[in-house]
Amino acid sequence: MSIIGRLLAGAIALALSASLAQAAEYTMRISHQFPPSHHTAKRLAQFAKDVAKETDGKVQVQLFGAAQLFKPKQHHAAVASGQLEAAIILSIQWGGSLPEMAVTQIPFLMSSPAKQKAFIGSEAAKLLDQKMLDKGVRNIGWIVDTNDLIFTSSTQLLDDPSKFKDVKIRGLNKLFDAGLIAMGAVPVSMSGSEVYQALQTRVVDAALTGVQAASSRKYYEVQKYGAATPIFLVFDNLVVNPAWWDGLPEDVRAGITRAADKAVQSSLITHEGVNPDDMKKLTDAGMDAVVLTSEQAQAFEAVMQPAVREAFLKSSGDDGQKLIDLIKAM
Repeated sequence: MSIIGRLLAGAIALALSASLAQAAEYTMRISHQFPPSHHTAKRLAQFAKDVAKETDGKVQVQLFGAAQLFKPKQHHAAVASGQLEAAIILSIQWGGSLPEMAVTQIPFLMSSPAKQKAFIGSEAAKLLDQKMLDKGVRNIGWIVDTNDLIFTSSTQLLDDPSKFKDVKIRGLNKLFDAGLIAMGAVPVSMSGSEVYQALQTRVVDAALTGVQAASSRKYYEVQKYGAATPIFLVFDNLVVNPAWWDGLPEDVRAGITRAADKAVQSSLITHEGVNPDDMKKLTDAGMDAVVLTSEQAQAFEAVMQPAVREAFLKSSGDDGQKLIDLIKAM
C-alpha cells in the first residue's frame, strides 16, 4: 500500500472507530501487526469480548491488525504519545532502545514451559515492566507468542549450524542475529509482514519464525524445508498509554486487567518441545518440516548461546546480568 493509501485507510479507520465508540464510555484502540489467522490476533479478539464483559460494557476495544494503522516500529511512539490507547509490541522489537528486553532471546535460556510460567509476575518481569514504563508505555500483559522457532529454507534442511554458512536469512534483530552470524549466516532485517514476499522473490533464501506463524503466514508456499526447536521466548506485550490508563476509573482498570490476565494465562505453553499439531499443519501443507533432536538442539545452543549472551551483556550491562541471574534461579 502506498503512503497516501495507508494514511487514507488509517484516517477512515480512526473516524469509524470514533463513531462506534459513542456507545461505550471508554475506547481502547489496539494496533498490532498480525494477520487475522495469527494466534495472538485471535487471542486479542477474545480479549475484546472479555473487556466488554469485565467492564459491564464501559470499554469498547477496537482492534486494528495487519499493521493497517501503524507499522510495528511505530507502535511505541504511537502509544507513548497518546495517538493510540494501546498496541502490541513484540519483545524482540525493542532493540537498542530497551536492550534488557532481549534477555528472552538468549537461546535456550528460558524456552521451557516451566521457565515461562515462572517468569509471569516474577522479579525479572517486574524489572522489565518498569523499564517499559520508563520508556513511556505501561505493560499490562506478557502474552506468549512462541517459545519455538523454525528455520525454513527453499534449498536444504537447516538442521545443523554448519549448514548456515553464507545463507542469506531473515534476521530478527541485531542481538539475536549475533547467533546467526556465529553460524556463518548472513541475516537481513525485515518485519514479519515483509518476509513472505522476500522469500517469494528470493531476496532471502531462508527465514526464521514461530512454528504457528510459519503456518498462518503460509511459508509453506515459498519454502520447502523447516527445522524447528524450542529456542527462545517471544512475548507480545500489550502496552497502554500511561496517562490514558491512569485516567480510567479503578473498577475499569481492574476489569481490563482481569481480561489481560486471562489472555496471558491462555497463551502459556504447557507442552514440552514443539507442538506436534503445529508441525502437522506444515507437513500436511507440503513442507518437509522436522523437529530437531536433543543432540541437534545442543549443537545450536553451543554455537548460538555464547554469541547472543555476549552481545546482550554488552548492551544491557549490570541489569542484564541481574536478569540472567534471576531467570536462571527461577
